[in-house]
Amino acid sequence: MLNPGKFWNGLGPAFMPFADAVSDDLPPLRLARLGLFQVTVGMALALLAGTLNRVMIVELELRAFVVAGFLALPMLLAPLRALLGHRSDHHRSVLGWKRVPYLWFGTMMQFGGFAVLPFALVLLDTTAGHSPTQRTFGVLGAALGFLLVGAGAHTVQTAGLALASDLSDDERRPKVVAVLYVAFLVGLLLGGLFFAALLYDFSDLRLIKVIQGAAVITMVLNGIALWKQEALVGGSTESDDPRPAFRDAWRHLVRTDRTGRLLLAVGLGAAGFAMQDVLLEPYGGQLLGMNVGQTSLLTALSAVGALASFVVAAVRLTNGSDELRIAGWGAVAGIFAFAMIVIAAPLRSAFLLRSGAVFLGFGGGLFAVGTLTAAMRLQSSGAGLAVGAWGAVQTTAAGLAVGLGGLARDLVTVLAERGLLGPAMTGPEAGYIAVYHVEIAILFLTLIVIGPLVTTRRDPAATPSDSARSFGFAEMPG
Repeated sequence: MLNPGKFWNGLGPAFMPFADAVSDDLPPLRLARLGLFQVTVGMALALLAGTLNRVMIVELELRAFVVAGFLALPMLLAPLRALLGHRSDHHRSVLGWKRVPYLWFGTMMQFGGFAVLPFALVLLDTTAGHSPTQRTFGVLGAALGFLLVGAGAHTVQTAGLALASDLSDDERRPKVVAVLYVAFLVGLLLGGLFFAALLYDFSDLRLIKVIQGAAVITMVLNGIALWKQEALVGGSTESDDPRPAFRDAWRHLVRTDRTGRLLLAVGLGAAGFAMQDVLLEPYGGQLLGMNVGQTSLLTALSAVGALASFVVAAVRLTNGSDELRIAGWGAVAGIFAFAMIVIAAPLRSAFLLRSGAVFLGFGGGLFAVGTLTAAMRLQSSGAGLAVGAWGAVQTTAAGLAVGLGGLARDLVTVLAERGLLGPAMTGPEAGYIAVYHVEIAILFLTLIVIGPLVTTRRDPAATPSDSARSFGFAEMPG
C-alpha cells in the first residue's frame, strides 16, 4: 500500500529541487520572508528598466542616450559592491548586527529614489511647457532618483545575500541563495505584470501613483524581510583582530588565471544581454505601435523565460552537466533571441518581439545560472566579498553596455536620417538594429572566451557529490 508521506517526500525534491533548502535554523516562513528583499529589487528593475525608460523615450521624447545615462548611473556604482560586501563581513556594531544596518539604509535609499522620481518626470515632460531651468532640475532629479534606487538595490541585495549565507550551513547555502534568485525573478515577473496592467491606460497622474506605490511596497516588504533575521547580540562585535585589508582579500579572491577568464566571460555576457535594456520597450513602442502596458509586459515575458531557464538548469546540473556548458547554451539562446527581435520590425510582428523577449530571458537566465554556479568556487574570502565581487563585475559591465547602447542607437539614428548609411538604413529602426547586431557579436565573443573553461575545468578527482555540484548562486544577475 502506498505511503502518502513517503510519496510526497520523494516527490518534493524531484519537482522542487530546492525544497530541502529549509532547516531548523531557517524554517520555510523565515526563508520566505528573507526572499522579500529580492522581490522588491526585481520590482524596482521592472519599473526602471522596463517601464520608465520607454515612458521617457516615447512619451516624454527624451534622447535615448540621456535615459541610458540614467539607467547606467547606479550600475556604474557596482564596483563598490565588493567593498560593501567586505565591510559588511567585518562590520562592528554596538548591537552586534553585521547585515541589518546595510539592509535598512539600502531600503531607505530605494524609498528616497522613488520619492524623487515622480516630480522629476513631471519637469521632464516636453509637452508641459516647462522652462529650460525647470527641465534642468528635472534631469538632475531623475538622475538622483535613479542613482538612489540603484544604489539602494545594490546595498540591499549584497547584504541580503550575505545574510542568507550566514543563516545557512555549507550544504544548504547554494540552495538557499537559489531560492532567493527565484524570489528575484518572481518580483521581476509580478512587477512587469502589475505595471503593465496599471499603466494600460497611461496618464501622468497614474504613473506618479504607481511610482509612489512602489516606494511604499518596498519599505513594507523589506521591513518584513529583515525582521528578526539577524540575532541581536549585546555588546560590540569588534574584536582584537584587525579588520582584513580589502586589497589583500580581493587579491586572494582573484589569484588564478581561471578566475580572470571567468570574470571576463561574465562581463562580456552581461554586456551582450544588457545593452538592449534601454531599447527593447521603445523599439516595440516606436516601430510596432505597442502601448505602455504592452511594452511593460515584455519585462514580464523575459522573467518567464528566466524562470524556465532556472528549471532547465536545475535539472541539467542535478544530472551532472557542466555549468559553463549551460552558460554557453545561454549565449546561443541569446543570439537567436536577438535575431527574432531584429526581424520583428520589418515583419511588423509583435508576436516575434514577445517571443524574442522570452528567449532573451531564457538565454540570460541560463548564462547567469551557469557562470554564477561556477563562481561559487570563488567564495573563500568571506560571503559578502564574493557576493559583492561578482555583482561588481556583472553590473559594471551591464551599466557600461546600457550607456553605450543608448548612445549608439542615437548616433546611428542621426546618421540614418541624414542618408549617410544608404537607402536601406533610413528609418527609425536603424539605430535599434545596429545595437542588436553588436550584441550578437558580443555573445559570439563570449562563447570564444568561455570555451577553454568548459574543456579544462574538470578535476579528475572531482565527483558529483562535491559542493560545486550543488546548484545555486553566488549572486543575482543584475
